[in-house]
Formats: sequence, structure tokens, C-alpha cells
Amino acid sequence: MDRSVYVAMTGASQIMRAQAEVAHNLANANTTGFKAELSAFQSMPVQGDGLQTRINGVAQGTGWDTTAGNQMQTGNDLDISVQGDGWIAVQTPDGAEGYTRAGNLKIDADGLLTDARGNAVLGGGGPITIPQASSVKIGADGTISVVPLGESPATIATTDRIKLINPGNDQLTYDTDGLMHMKDGSQAPADADVRVASGVLESSNVNPSDVLVKMISLSREFEMQVRSIKAADENAQSASKLLQVG
Repeated sequence: MDRSVYVAMTGASQIMRAQAEVAHNLANANTTGFKAELSAFQSMPVQGDGLQTRINGVAQGTGWDTTAGNQMQTGNDLDISVQGDGWIAVQTPDGAEGYTRAGNLKIDADGLLTDARGNAVLGGGGPITIPQASSVKIGADGTISVVPLGESPATIATTDRIKLINPGNDQLTYDTDGLMHMKDGSQAPADADVRVASGVLESSNVNPSDVLVKMISLSREFEMQVRSIKAADENAQSASKLLQVG
């Protein structure tokens, strides 16, 4: 009885973990550039004294979905979408370097170019600052060109170039800040071959229909585990009554 309860209990707890990841993906179905987290149940031996004869199904993250999201035309000159493989380099509040596909960029009150979360976008020499200008354009290679205030449209000045990187998806890891980071903690070098499209955003690659189906499936599996616990308890009570009669 204790074994059946233990197996059902661990199964239920792991299903709850998997459900949390599914809910996280669903919550970010409309987040620009979001990459769905992937997880799967893996068989892990129960550690402890004695023979390792028991196996648990453990929900473990297996990475993230590298599929590109849909391209959404916005017409905003500060919106960019990485074409193919590649990432936009940003600076986190603690000074670390992170990478994102969310290209909905903004210019704050101090002229700092940031992503939607307020992380500074990195250029050739650090965070990019945009001078006061009547227009700002971002080229396919990440070069930022502006028309200074008071100047004619023909007067174009290049201010910086967005740092675009492509170290390979196997070199990156998802962190709790919602950004990608190099697995070894280093900073990825700029890649001149990465291209972006201006006036376009990449949508989340989460498919809400698939995620909802998975969520329902996990809910049913959780209910099955709970019923198994109740059945084990009922069997134990019945066995106890039989011993009392004897």
C-alpha cells in the first residue's frame, strides 16, 4: 500500500510542476519574441538505502522551442524582428549581458534605447544612446541612423549599431529574467551576418490551442493520481477491518 501511495503522490506532484510550466507558456502566448519552454517526464531511480528498485516519473525541463514566431507588421521604425537565427543583445539591471528576440524597442526620457522591459540595448561600445532626432531608422544590419532635430531629411547621421549575436542555440540557456544567457557565463561576440527587419515584430511561438490541450491532459492525469491515492487508502482500511475481524 505504501508503495502505491508513494508512486501516486510523486506522480501528482510532478504533474503539478509540469502544469506550472504549461501555464507559464500560456501566459506568454502574446509576449513578443517569447520562446516556449519544453519539458518531459523522465524516469529517475529513487535514491536512498537499499536496492534502487523504484522509479519515479520526474518532470524536467528539456530546453525551449527554437521555432520562430509569426512576423507581425507594425510600421513602427523602432520595432525590429531578427530574421532567421540570431538574438538582440541587451544589458540587464545588474550589468550582465542577456539576449532576446523581443524587438519592440523604445527610447526612454534620457535617450537610452531599451527593450520593452527597460533593459538597455547594447551597441558597439555599450548601451546605445539616441540623440534628439526627428526620425530614427534601423537598418538590416542593426545600424541606427537618425535625422538630427532642425536638420533636413537629407542630413542622416549614424549613431551606433545594435549588437546582434548568433552563438548557436545550443550555447544558450533560459534564465529566470526571461532572457537567454551564455551557458558558460561569457559574452557572445557580435555576428555581422545576423539581419533584422524594421517595422516588424516576431510574435510568441506558443500555440494556445496545443497548450490548452496539454493542460487538460495534465489535469486528467492529476485526477487519476489522486484517485489512486484514495483507492490505496480504501484498500488499507478494508485490510485493517479484516485483521480486526480475524
